[in-house]
Amino acid sequence: MATKTLMIRDFPQDERPRERFIQHGPQSLSNHELIAILLRNGTKDESVLQLANRLLTHFEGLRQLKSATLEEITEIKGIGPAKAIQILAAVEVGRRISNLNFHDRYVIRSPEDGAKYVMNDMRFLTQEHFVCLYLNTKNQVIHKQTIFIGSLNASIVHPREVFREALKRSAASVIALHNHPSGDPTPSREDIEVTNRLVECGKIIGIDLLDHLIIGENKFVSLKEKGYI
Repeated sequence: MATKTLMIRDFPQDERPRERFIQHGPQSLSNHELIAILLRNGTKDESVLQLANRLLTHFEGLRQLKSATLEEITEIKGIGPAKAIQILAAVEVGRRISNLNFHDRYVIRSPEDGAKYVMNDMRFLTQEHFVCLYLNTKNQVIHKQTIFIGSLNASIVHPREVFREALKRSAASVIALHNHPSGDPTPSREDIEVTNRLVECGKIIGIDLLDHLIIGENKFVSLKEKGYI
C-alpha cells in the first residue's frame, strides 16, 4: 500500500511554520522551516518541509546556500526558477541588511572597526582578496576597492595600484585588508613583506597606511598591533 505524502495541512497547526512564526516569532523556527516559508509549497511527492530539508542537505546548510547560483538551486528536483529566485532574493536582502550600518560614512577608530566593516563579505571567500579602504581626514570610509584576487605576494600587490586609487579619491590614509580562506589569520612572510612595502611607499607619497588586517573565520589579525606598522 502506497504511503501518503504529508502536506503542511496534515500537520497540527502549532507545528506549521507560518503559524509558529506568528505565535512565537521567526527565532523559534529552524533553518529548514524558514526555507519552507520561502518555498510556500512542496510537490505532489513531498511536503514543503521535506523539500526545504532536502535543499539544505544538498548545500550542507546555509553557508553554501548563501553562495549558490540560480542554476545550482534549480538543479534540485521540485525547485523551479520562481522558487529559486525567492530564495536568492531573501539571501540578498539579508546580506544588504547586515551591511546597512557600513555604508553611511563608516568611521574606523580601531582595528576592530575595520574588521567589522568587511567581515561579513570576506570571511566566506574561497580565494584571497586584497582590499583597500580609503579614508578621509576624519577616518571615515570614502571608498572600498578590491585591488587583487589571488595568492598574495609583494611582486603582485604593487603599491602603484593601492595609492593610485588613494590619489584619485583624495584619501588621507589607507587600510589594507585581505582574507585567508583557511580561516586562520596568522600573517605569513609575504603578508609582512607587502605591509612593509606599502608603509614605505605611503611615507614617500604622504598617504599613511594605517593598518593591514588579515581576515579569518570570524577573527582577524592587525599587523599594526603586531608591530609591523
